[in-house]
Amino acid sequence: MNSLLLNCDIGESFGAWTMGLDAEVMPYIDCANIACGFHASDPSTMRKTVALAVEHGVRIGAHPAYPDLVGFGRRSMDCTPQEVEDLLLYQIGALEAMCRSHGSQVSYVKPHGALYQDMMRKPQILRAVMRAVASYDTRLPVMLMSTRDNSQAQAIGDEFGIALWFEAFADRAYDAAGFLVARSQPGAVHHDSEVIVNQAITLAKGDALIASDGSVLPLHAHTLCVHGDNASSVAAVRHIRSAFAALGQA
Repeated sequence: MNSLLLNCDIGESFGAWTMGLDAEVMPYIDCANIACGFHASDPSTMRKTVALAVEHGVRIGAHPAYPDLVGFGRRSMDCTPQEVEDLLLYQIGALEAMCRSHGSQVSYVKPHGALYQDMMRKPQILRAVMRAVASYDTRLPVMLMSTRDNSQAQAIGDEFGIALWFEAFADRAYDAAGFLVARSQPGAVHHDSEVIVNQAITLAKGDALIASDGSVLPLHAHTLCVHGDNASSVAAVRHIRSAFAALGQA
């Protein structure tokens, strides 16, 4: 059985606009992927979210993105590898300042949205991400998607001396290669709490999922992404935590 850390994208409110139930989900997660201002969030939201994570003893991760507030970071941008490296350093540094103000620190990096997807399909983007993290602090792991074949990503991580935390998703459907089914496709996102919890348990047990084409899909994961953007998703996180406890996980 895998001991999966529960991680959640969090701190994505902006000014007077509130997104997510951060206070409700924080007690149930291990890792908080905090938005750094490029796809969501603002300085006050970042600092408040850091304080909430510190209060609950949750690890803090930088959640950097393309500079795309309007598109919530879900639109790919034609950035050069150097630009990707620079925008990661900028965002990690901003969150680090908020962490230091609360006696904490950034513990890992998980790119967001289109940047996350691009780095999984474009080695030059993944190298830029790794180069940025390595130049900041080689002790910081990078969280990235677990697929059917993680060998190329692992080789790039090894190249830069960066530890990788492979991530799986409880509420998303997968294609045969182990990539997430596009949100535009029917059934890409699971909404039924029972389906989400069962997928989480399957991953924690190390059992294979069934891909969208019906094939068997084994995934090796260190961490499980959950969401807290509505009451039903928070309830699903609580159920996953309870299910993991029943399996002997903390």
